[in-house]
Amino acid sequence: MKADKIYRNANIFTSNRDNLHATALAVKDGKFVYVGDEAGLSDYEGEVTDLGGKFIMPGIIDSHVHITTSVGFEYLDLGVPVMTSAKKDALKFMADYIEKNPGLARYRFMIERSMLNGEDFTKADLDAICPDSELIILEGEVHSNWVNSKILEAHGINDDTPDPVPRLAYFVRKDGHLTGNSFETASWPLLFDGINDLTDEQIRVAVLRWLDNSIQYGVGAVFDAGFPEHNGVNERIYKYLRELDRQGKLPVYVDGCYVLTQPRKMKEALDEVKRFRNEFNTEHMKVHTLKIFMDGTLKIETAAMVTPYEDGVRGASAFHAEEVAEILKVLNKEGLDLHVHTVGEASSRVVLDGVELAKKELGADYHVKVTCAHLWVQDDADIPRFKKLGIFANFTPWWHSGNIGGNPIELWTSLIGEKRAHSMYRCKTMWDTGAAVTWSSDEVFFGDFKNWSPYLAMEVGMTRWINEKTRMEEESRTIAAFPPENERMSIEEMILGYTINGAKQLGIEDKKGSITAGKDADYLIFDKDLLTAEHEGFSFNKPEEVYFGGKKVD
Repeated sequence: MKADKIYRNANIFTSNRDNLHATALAVKDGKFVYVGDEAGLSDYEGEVTDLGGKFIMPGIIDSHVHITTSVGFEYLDLGVPVMTSAKKDALKFMADYIEKNPGLARYRFMIERSMLNGEDFTKADLDAICPDSELIILEGEVHSNWVNSKILEAHGINDDTPDPVPRLAYFVRKDGHLTGNSFETASWPLLFDGINDLTDEQIRVAVLRWLDNSIQYGVGAVFDAGFPEHNGVNERIYKYLRELDRQGKLPVYVDGCYVLTQPRKMKEALDEVKRFRNEFNTEHMKVHTLKIFMDGTLKIETAAMVTPYEDGVRGASAFHAEEVAEILKVLNKEGLDLHVHTVGEASSRVVLDGVELAKKELGADYHVKVTCAHLWVQDDADIPRFKKLGIFANFTPWWHSGNIGGNPIELWTSLIGEKRAHSMYRCKTMWDTGAAVTWSSDEVFFGDFKNWSPYLAMEVGMTRWINEKTRMEEESRTIAAFPPENERMSIEEMILGYTINGAKQLGIEDKKGSITAGKDADYLIFDKDLLTAEHEGFSFNKPEEVYFGGKKVD
């Protein structure tokens, strides 16, 4: 048989569990036609490339990214950093800045909530320093913010405005009156109130910048986890990706979603995800998934917990198990899937319980692929249920150093207690149950794309440490490996989670995810053997050559 490409003397990690290692392969018409030892190449004709032992692996599948949200942040001014240790000093800093920069329509600042030492801004505080213009202060994780009266008035938000999801996405009130502080998806419309003004050119430039980076890293397929509260912008960006695909200019496979954040929007979301499925169905651009934001984050105590935080707060889940079961029954009927933001132990339990209810009712007719993403904290009793119920467990490994610099265990201990702080991100425990574990970058900013690197994720997944050898900024470095050390992964497990497991999550394992005869020839060539490379500093790796569908891409 005539082949387009033939390689010998290669070190191939196939991600095919039936044949994990090979030394030779052949490609024809964009597909692998042979994978095995060199003796089998005798059946193929064509120019043979001797790789001299170079390493080959399948194309990366990043199974939770935020292309569309990052396009929004690409053009958003996040504000002037406020680096103080008290509310009084922060207000003075902002007042001085406003005085030195008069006449702006909106002033933007950013501060870590922990720097306020338990104090809080109110709209009265902000009105006092900025009565005539809009003022917004973003909390460091961008999951909450503080605004003055001008912004609330512009959005028609008053004391009678209902909370989108009580105790999760809500407006803080005191004595029944708005304080100006809001959390989760109650806060995002205030942050992105100019997002609909993005031009087609701005979308084009940002998307192409992301696409170029993905190619450089060898990421050949992604699941885009959507833009909460901004499905209209999401759709505009998907339309551009679809147009690129129709023009033959989208080599990366994009699996998108429709986002649901509030129970009251459930029917609308179920109708819209069906429309998205029909609208976006080209070779490399598809939508077949409903994405739910089930809870928030640990740092601001919006992640839903079984056992309360140290201060007694539990957070809240957006949906109950019975509601999840009803959603699953509709998705099952339509052949659609579910992807859920689940940081806290109670939020993933709701999903597990909902799947259990739906499977009990539907039996063998149940076919929904369900993924729980993030999984910062898990209750011991729930970990085996992922395997039992067939739920994908998606982790973001570059967070597994503690997700803040310095000594993160101190912060997490203060929030959730010593026992749980020492048992976060339990990916190895989950893996060892036999559950399907997948990896992701889950960054909402493009920036310099460092945090989008699968090789950064592989390093921290293996070390649970960001140190001086890691391709990260100095302020992200941690003093030691984040506990527990027995949750460290091997390089083989990192690659499998980033390839065949990711393909299974996206439902494309018949075409992608492993170097197997008959599948798309998505493969990466490295000058370094990743299987034996030092774990510390692994983040500096990049493929020497990238092939998608048998074609070299630059």
